[in-house]
Amino acid sequence: MTLGVRAAVLDREDGVFLVRHTYVDGWHLPGGGVEWRETLREAVEKELREEGNLTLAGEPELFGMYLNDHVSRRDHVALFLVRHFRQEGPRLPDKEIAEARFFPLADLPPGTTAATRRRLAEIAGTAPRADRW
Repeated sequence: MTLGVRAAVLDREDGVFLVRHTYVDGWHLPGGGVEWRETLREAVEKELREEGNLTLAGEPELFGMYLNDHVSRRDHVALFLVRHFRQEGPRLPDKEIAEARFFPLADLPPGTTAATRRRLAEIAGTAPRADRW
């Protein structure tokens, strides 16, 4: 089984932090794989730092676990809500991240992936929770 984490980082102005990678289309919630001997919290913390220049200022809340069978029949994603954080400055583009910034939940950018939109609708309570990413 492979395990990944994603984080829905929500600010006080009803914004969500999204990233656009250089190697895959669309805007996504930040996240990545969980390394050997790494806790889920450590993985979230690492991915937020690497993809968003964000640091946790409180405990992330586990929102749900999803089977991501688009990747493999054994791939699972843990989705966390992050409401308490600091951003140490804007995330500048590099070889992995083309863009990263906050968007209003009511005005997501074109190209936001369907899975990202579904997870945000679940968090907002406008869609039922699913088992699959």
